Amino acid sequence: MAKYSLKINGKIQQVDVDPSTPMLWVLRDHLNLPGTKFGCGMAMCGACTVHLNGTAIRSCSMPVSAVGKQAITTIEGLSANGTHPVQKAWLEHDVAQCGYCQAGQMMSAAALLKENPNPSDEEIDASMSGNICRCGTYLRIKEAIKSVGVRQ
Repeated sequence: MAKYSLKINGKIQQVDVDPSTPMLWVLRDHLNLPGTKFGCGMAMCGACTVHLNGTAIRSCSMPVSAVGKQAITTIEGLSANGTHPVQKAWLEHDVAQCGYCQAGQMMSAAALLKENPNPSDEEIDASMSGNICRCGTYLRIKEAIKSVGVRQ
């Protein structure tokens, strides 16, 4: 076990965990941030997506020991009350069905829009290709992302 001081959603959090513990489990089991979901455990589905210094990463494959002083943002930290433009667009476009993958989808979309405020369809497809939605809401996801890009 080792002690880590992590910057999560703008706050310093202390955890005492094995250095190989994936950030997914640090967030969910040790910091009570259940919005980040477990999907595949192999960084292939995107359900566990968080931001590391603003870049979308898969938290299931990122050991806590690799984080260091970098800032992590989870879906809970995207906005305090669901008012982030991506979260609002998801509601406006009725994106979610079961909702399981949606936190990861929104985190990937927010990172894309921060880097590229008005992405093309091809850029959206490329950026979101690592996020799987078993309900198949890909067209609504794309429309939601495009609507945010238009507003910015």
